[in-house]
Amino acid sequence: MPATVEFVDIAGLVKGAADGQGLGNKFLSNIRECDALVHVVRCFEDTDIIHVDGSVDSQRDIAVINFELILSDLSQVERALERTLKTRGKISNAASKIQLYEKLIKVLESGRAVRTLDLSEEENSDLSDLKLLTMKPCIYAANVNEGDLRDEGSKNDQVQKLRETANEESAGVIVVSAQVEAEIMQLDKNERSMFLSDLGLSRSGLESLIRATYAQLGLQTYFTTGKKETRAWTIKRGFTAPQAAGVIHSDFERGFIKCETVGFDDFVTCKGYTVAKERGLWRLEGKEYVVNEGDVLLFKFNV
Repeated sequence: MPATVEFVDIAGLVKGAADGQGLGNKFLSNIRECDALVHVVRCFEDTDIIHVDGSVDSQRDIAVINFELILSDLSQVERALERTLKTRGKISNAASKIQLYEKLIKVLESGRAVRTLDLSEEENSDLSDLKLLTMKPCIYAANVNEGDLRDEGSKNDQVQKLRETANEESAGVIVVSAQVEAEIMQLDKNERSMFLSDLGLSRSGLESLIRATYAQLGLQTYFTTGKKETRAWTIKRGFTAPQAAGVIHSDFERGFIKCETVGFDDFVTCKGYTVAKERGLWRLEGKEYVVNEGDVLLFKFNV
């Protein structure tokens, strides 16, 4: 039973989206419910595919979208500041919230994303209800021609400029070809492997996107396995064994005692716990154990 990641496809935003142009407000509302943003940016030339602005310019396209996201966030923060000023006598941490909102307004007015700030855990908590768009982790998907895939766009000027912008914003970048991905989806599993191999690729753009999404969200996977099924579970990096157990059921975390642990590769090589134990690859871990990517866990608990 694999872990799943849900991607919500939103039509391209236009200038004025934050003010309701097109279906801007509706789209922005949909985006606000997501955990991360993936911005597909055109980085290829093709005279048969007309760009809405008449030319290919990754920096301009990013700026248009980011400007709309910043405007939307600015409106959110200004309203939050106004509400807090009116009710500050009833809020225990009103002073710190007002200071935080004023700081964010300055940052947003300067054209910077909220994610570029080094916010404390308390500040992140204070902002959680606002679901700010520019606070969300971001991945730029550089959409290139097939020829740029093999070297990951290293010779593509638009991709290089995109990477520079991403570094400034603490965002991720992957290189994909929408045309190639469309062709891959028409093939069966074996044909896909051969197709990717012919292109000099080890994985599809979709697989790269999922990995990048996990990295930007600070996620990882562990497994539970038994006679009926093997299941993948998604957790935050740094989760302890009890926290990981709690993802399955709160009782597992509340009554956690210990967990049996084998690394994924070792488990597969040994074909199960028995041989892993014989080879000394099996461990018994307690409450302080920090789960690693790919761990196969069996929890012991009592409630």
